[in-house]
Amino acid sequence: MKAETTAMTALTISAVPSRLAHFCATVGAAGARVARALAEGWRHRRDAAALAALDDHMLADLGFTRADLNDALCEPLWRDPTRVLARRHGERRRLRRGAVAALAERHPAPSIVPGTDTFRFPPGDPPARLTI
Repeated sequence: MKAETTAMTALTISAVPSRLAHFCATVGAAGARVARALAEGWRHRRDAAALAALDDHMLADLGFTRADLNDALCEPLWRDPTRVLARRHGERRRLRRGAVAALAERHPAPSIVPGTDTFRFPPGDPPARLTI
């Protein structure tokens, strides 16, 4: 019986990706981001169009006007129309808070906590238990 010797073959493929593979992965990732952004923009545009189907009273309940929706839908296709709506809603909220703060400064609400003089008796009116 002869002893068999087996030679091991070394792998010459390196685990480091080539420049072409790295470039393809980068381009693929960028393409995926662009596709995701387009899909999200399309979904937001469709949602804004659904808001446009509501009547003016329902839009007012949400804090929007018909002009807000028209401005949002007139944005170019690559821009997100919901950003216009969010900006307008935030502007109105800030204005409303400012108006409430100004009104509170002009007409302060009375305190619900009783003051120190609340339970004092007038000078000529002693409490009933002290009367003889």
